[in-house]
Amino acid sequence: MGVVWRAEDRVIGRQVAVKELRLPAGLSDEEHRQFRDRLLREARTAGRLNHPGIVTVHDVVTDEGVDHIVMELIEADTLTDVVSRRGPLDERSATEVARQVLAALRRAHSGGVVHRDVKPSNVMLGHDGRVTLTDFGIAQAADDPRLTTTGLLVGSPGYMAPERLEGADAAPPADLWALGATLYYAVEGTGPFNRETTPQTIYAVMNEDPPPPRATGPLAAVIAGLLIRNPAARLTAEQAEVMLTRPADGSGATTAHVPARTNPGAPFGVAGAPQRKRTVPVVVAAVVALLAGLGLGAWGGATLLGGGGGGSTTTTAAAVRTFTYGPDGQIPQFDFAYPTCLTAQLAAGRMVTSDASTSCTEPHDLEIFESLTPFDSSTKVPYPPSDDLTRFGQAACSLIFDSARVTGDKTPLTLTVLVPSQQTFDAATADSSKGSKSVLCVLGRTDGAQLTGTRVAT
Repeated sequence: MGVVWRAEDRVIGRQVAVKELRLPAGLSDEEHRQFRDRLLREARTAGRLNHPGIVTVHDVVTDEGVDHIVMELIEADTLTDVVSRRGPLDERSATEVARQVLAALRRAHSGGVVHRDVKPSNVMLGHDGRVTLTDFGIAQAADDPRLTTTGLLVGSPGYMAPERLEGADAAPPADLWALGATLYYAVEGTGPFNRETTPQTIYAVMNEDPPPPRATGPLAAVIAGLLIRNPAARLTAEQAEVMLTRPADGSGATTAHVPARTNPGAPFGVAGAPQRKRTVPVVVAAVVALLAGLGLGAWGGATLLGGGGGGSTTTTAAAVRTFTYGPDGQIPQFDFAYPTCLTAQLAAGRMVTSDASTSCTEPHDLEIFESLTPFDSSTKVPYPPSDDLTRFGQAACSLIFDSARVTGDKTPLTLTVLVPSQQTFDAATADSSKGSKSVLCVLGRTDGAQLTGTRVAT
């Protein structure tokens, strides 16, 4: 933001970009000092980063009280410019943009830098296929009239993560949400939450699911996984990178490349005429994203969801409980699948037998509203660490519970996640007619009262 000058470094003899920072109007002296100190601190921090996907910051110069950032000069167009002139990117090019920006964010986050304003105008597409992320800690300072200066909340609302709008400090998951929204723009030509006014945009970020993008396969799953509202369940950069090496048909690893430049105006491929929107809900693609992370062996040294902290997921349910089921599990017998309604209560050590099944039109205690199978029943895979499988179940079931899949007022409901025990998981691998590898999502009432009628949208 501010004014950018093309200049020459006469000491070294190189072309550089010099950005004159302009702070928002209306700040008090103390706010001005704090904002300036933060901007300069982040600029200096970004200057320590060394990655081809990050614009290099060479120096910070103050001249007559005005701060300037001396940066690498990039001969490139912004993603905004490319899409505005030529239309959305084709899926192959968008995948390459995703891969390069993810690599840049991983490098930045490992160096303790959070961008805070990832958006299409800060993604540069070079004529040689290089993708560069600009304005680390700088682009939030100035002249977008939609920026909120009260409380120094900086960023672009349509690309700002829900937790930041709620007042949380910027953290790596917020950058990944913004990347998801940016990739959506790349393949659709419009941001997922763009609305006529800033309040409408903020409401959309907090409450609305965007229409499914035209992208398919791994790219669609990555976009959906990055746009999960719960930061603890959101895809990490590492998980997203692994998913993007997998082809849409699941036949093996692949690497996407930017199409070769055929003329100066077309370094990146663009999509053809818009196709009819797919009607599969975004929530399905998000669950696919979680499944892909699990199926690609995410427990081989990296945790499945949200890093190593084992963080909880958030949901509109009053509580989320988790039990293992199977002969060696907390619930020794549970032989049901989706869709099923039951007259039974779940508790450690209590078996749920076949006579608990009932019609969902009759009063019942529980309803299985989804069955998630990370692996085909015949796939020979070892039982994953139970903590990873539990986190997957909590994230995926919470995601579906909070979607339109579960109808009506959810406040009085409780969510229970049933995870297969090792014995029942291994039995299903040996004989698909025995055991189970499915994670089950079950709802009931917090007060123990019975339900009448299904709560699952048809």
